Amino acid sequence: MKRFFGTLVIAIAGGLIAAGAMHVFGDKQPVTIIETVTEPAPVTYSNLPASTEALDFTHAAEKTVNAVVHVKTEAEVDGVYNPWFDFFGYENNETQIQRGSGSGVIISDDGYIVTNNHVIEGAQKITVSLNDNKVYDAEVIGADPGTDIALIKVNAERLPSVTFGNSDNVRIGQWVLAVGNPFDLTSTVTAGIVSAKARNINLLQGDANREIFPIESFIQTDAAVNPGNSGGALVNTNGELIGINTAIASRTGSYSGYSFAVPSSIVSKVAADLKEFGVVQRAFIGVRITEVNQELAEATGLDKIEGVYVSDLVASGAAAEAGIEPGDVILKVGSSDVKTVPELQEQISRYRPGDEVGLAVWRDGQIERVAVTLRNKDGNTELRDAPEVETMQVLGASFEEVSDGQKAELEIHGGAVISDVGRGKLRDSGVKNGFIVTKIDGKKVYDTDDLIDVLTDKSGGVLIEGVYPNGQKAYYGFGM
Repeated sequence: MKRFFGTLVIAIAGGLIAAGAMHVFGDKQPVTIIETVTEPAPVTYSNLPASTEALDFTHAAEKTVNAVVHVKTEAEVDGVYNPWFDFFGYENNETQIQRGSGSGVIISDDGYIVTNNHVIEGAQKITVSLNDNKVYDAEVIGADPGTDIALIKVNAERLPSVTFGNSDNVRIGQWVLAVGNPFDLTSTVTAGIVSAKARNINLLQGDANREIFPIESFIQTDAAVNPGNSGGALVNTNGELIGINTAIASRTGSYSGYSFAVPSSIVSKVAADLKEFGVVQRAFIGVRITEVNQELAEATGLDKIEGVYVSDLVASGAAAEAGIEPGDVILKVGSSDVKTVPELQEQISRYRPGDEVGLAVWRDGQIERVAVTLRNKDGNTELRDAPEVETMQVLGASFEEVSDGQKAELEIHGGAVISDVGRGKLRDSGVKNGFIVTKIDGKKVYDTDDLIDVLTDKSGGVLIEGVYPNGQKAYYGFGM
């Protein structure tokens, strides 16, 4: 009983204490700490949006994967040293087969395929494997080291093909797919975004004597590209070809985050030229140019750092003829803005000699419109044919006309002056700069056209004779 009353007293006391507290703190809300358990937040990759609906690349992949082929090449390599041959007393002249592989893109249902020049360069045999495992022999239609693009063909009909997209419409940050055959893994598709445009990475080496004029305006992406992807397709989410995957920036030789593709604007023009002429019809403005920096922008009165500054003109070139002046800043080619040298080169590369193009140039504080008729390397509007260009590449030199003064001084009827001797037949035979070719195989040469006409399609031994500016006569022989 005593325990009951004790408990009752304690309960009453507790109630009185609670009532007192309510009286004292009645104007304040009670503070309650509640520990709750919630479902963990969904974990997503930081480079993907929460919705996966926009990331369905299956349509683009299905449109592309069957039109991207596996290109395999073979070439004989002579003179491979084998020490065992010496040991056993055999002639040490072993021949080996060098094999390579890359990718290609079918651009027409009758078998024309675009790939990289470096994939097929030097190949003596080229085979193409389709996604359905059909294999075809391929022939080279033409190649352009200046853009690293080549056109090959297989004898087949009704092949799956990819349509060209407009690389001008490509935007930084948009999704793209790379389709190719990395590490001999056929029909591989990877995805990424466009990281940059109009990249010049100094990949392609020029040689004017061999008609190689580099044009670099790469699309940079972070789509995974590895050895074997060269020549493969870069497509947008509609499955349209916007570039040919060409190179990676890597310290290891494998993908490390940066890949580069030749834009379709260049690819389509090069492929069309190679198909029609067997050689690219390169157009030139005839200017020496540099990037606009802050100093040049201030000096020319530009309120933005953009455009390409004309530092000098090529004598008798297209720009000089059209009225372009040193100090001008080229802002547009046609309706397209040009902010860098690669962008200007990319725009001009779409045209052929003889085409007229409108330029917008900044001069004396205002924009001037100038119409320029583009020219070829020799300063005229003629189109070149493949044999002529191939002859120039084999010879490896530039040629100039003999001046009237040289004709009189050396008592010659004419000829072709050899200049800028580079890698090729002429240097190998000992010809020096300044040599004037007056005869080939006993036939008189009156000008550079004569020289090219005689040597084009020439096969076998060639004997050239002529004179140096100091009057020394010389003879040289080589094989074509």
